[in-house]
This record gives sequence, C-alpha cells and structure tokens, in this order.
Amino acid sequence: MNWRADQPHNALPALPPAVAIETVPVLKRVIAARAAVAALDQAALRMPNPAVLLNAIPILEAQASSEIENIVTTTDELFRFAQDESDLAAPETKETLRYRTALFAGLDSIRSRPLSVTTATEVCSIVQGREMDVRKLPGTIIANPATRRAIYTPPQGEVVVREKLANWADFIHTSDEIDPLVRMAVAHYQFEAIHPFADGNGRTGRILNILMMVDAGLLASPILYLSRFIIAHKDDYYRLLLDVTRDAAWEPWVLFILTAVESTATTTLAKIDAIQTLQATVREQVRATSAGANSDLLDVLFEQPYSRIANVIERCGVSRPTAAKWLNELVAVGVLHDVKVGRERLFINYGFLDILTRDGVR
Repeated sequence: MNWRADQPHNALPALPPAVAIETVPVLKRVIAARAAVAALDQAALRMPNPAVLLNAIPILEAQASSEIENIVTTTDELFRFAQDESDLAAPETKETLRYRTALFAGLDSIRSRPLSVTTATEVCSIVQGREMDVRKLPGTIIANPATRRAIYTPPQGEVVVREKLANWADFIHTSDEIDPLVRMAVAHYQFEAIHPFADGNGRTGRILNILMMVDAGLLASPILYLSRFIIAHKDDYYRLLLDVTRDAAWEPWVLFILTAVESTATTTLAKIDAIQTLQATVREQVRATSAGANSDLLDVLFEQPYSRIANVIERCGVSRPTAAKWLNELVAVGVLHDVKVGRERLFINYGFLDILTRDGVR
C-alpha cells in the first residue's frame, strides 16, 4: 500500500476488509470473550437494583475515555457532581460528564432507529458541547505531541469522508455473517481511521463501541467500559491501529479488542460479586443502626457512592430530620463518611467507591 503518514489517507480501503478477519485464533478468542460478556450480562440482569451499575459504570467509562484524550479529572469529582453539575464543578469534570450524557443519548437513539452517521454526529456534538458535523476543511493531522511529526493523516474532503462513513454504517448493518464483537473491532478501527470530526473522534468512537454491543443484543445495558483497558495498553492500542493502516494487520488488532472485552467483562463481573457482598454487610449494619430504615435507603447508598439528605427524603419518603438521623448514624459506625461541599453535606459510601475504582478486586 502506498501510504504516507503526512498525506491524507483517501485510499483508506472500504469495508469489509479484503483479508480474512475471522481467523482461527480470532474465533477462539471470540468464544472466550462472548462467554465473559454473557456471564456479565446475566449477572447484571440478576441484580435486584440494576441502577447500581447503570449509574456508576458510565461515569467510570467517561473518566477513563476522557483521560485517553488528556482530559483529566478524578472519580471523586465526577461522582460528587454526577447528580448536580453545579458551578462548583471544574471545567474538566463538566466536560467528562458530557460523555455520560452522550452515551445515554446514543442509547435512546438506537432504541428507535439504527445506529448511523447521524447517531455518531449527535454523540460527538454532546461530547464536544457544540454542534458538530463532518470535517469540511483540510489540515487535520494526528501528530507526535513531542516532535509534531505526522503519525497519520485521515481522509480529506467532505465528499470522501461522507462516502467512507456511509460504507462504515453499511458494514455495521449488513455484515451479519461476522461475529458482533469482531464487527465492532473492525468498525472501531475504520471510524478512528476516517476521523470524521474536527475533534472528539476518540471519545465518540468508544461510545459507539458500547452502542454496537447493546444494539447487537450482547448487553442489555452499557456496563462494559473498555477505556480503562485501553489506558493500561495505550501504546499497543495506537501501534495496532497504525499497523492495520500500514500493513493491513487485522488479526492482531481484532485479538487486542477481543482481549479487552474479555478482560473487562471478567473484571466487571468480579466487581458485581464484591458489590453484592458489600451490600449484604451494609444491609445488616443499616438494620442494626438506623431504626425504621428500609431497603430504599440501601438503594440510595448504592445507586451513587455519594448521597445527599435530599436523596433519602425523596426515595424513602421521610422527613429531613429522619433522613439526617439515619445518615449520621451510619457515619458514626463508619459505614459512611461525610464531607461539606458548599452549603451541602455529602455522604460517601467509600467501600462502594473503592470497589468501583480499583483496577482489581481484592
């Protein structure tokens, strides 16, 4: 292939790839990855309160995906402002929380219409906080941040970019003979190679991964976040993307994505087990400490690591003094910790927060 890093890659081949994708090593890895995803999906569906994962996992994905793009905030900041994006939140926190908003907007979209270029554009617009459209102007280049030398120059020209995006969307919906996880891996490469927007392509592409898995019926909800794996193997991720461009080295790339899926699903499943064990312990502590408290209080404590008195009032249907009494009692016995943010007190379930944020489950 006559490819040059400093020249627009208008010759980016259309999908499907011209070489075999579902090789024997790939199919073996597919079996393991599909089994891990199925186990995770079933475990999540068995949870009495699915919001425990549905509220938390997208925030972790938002943080990790934004970190890949050097937008750095902490999980502490994100969970603190997840329910109330006040002016106290840092700009990086607000930008990262837009990722979560974009993810759920994308989910709403694919429930009523097929995943499409329009879906990608809407997702990117929310991620960026402004209306986005396919690149029209030349000059987009991916360069080494230190040397500024070109690493990759995506296709140029609105007509060319739109044609390649149309092919990308068509591949997603007309390649049923390819396993959905393999199809996702191929589509993710292609989207990143097209690089259709002036900014936000990486985060948009990672949201599209989740949407493809939900759309294919592999997951009932967006509880598999791959960005933490990508951060841990960032050099491999970018090297393998480039190897597909330069050498059509599809097999190592697809194997990388399948490994990411299997590893992340296994880790998330372990988190579910740890969360349920912690819930059982906290349930007994609530019963022993806070007279009259019901299961709704436990839901409040695990739907977000950070709780407010107002959350307990609304969810449990009790007065402010009663809500404050219950939370203060749990602080006194060490179940929760409290912090002051502005005029408000936040109550932190650190045990839950630790399970969510640590890489492994001890």
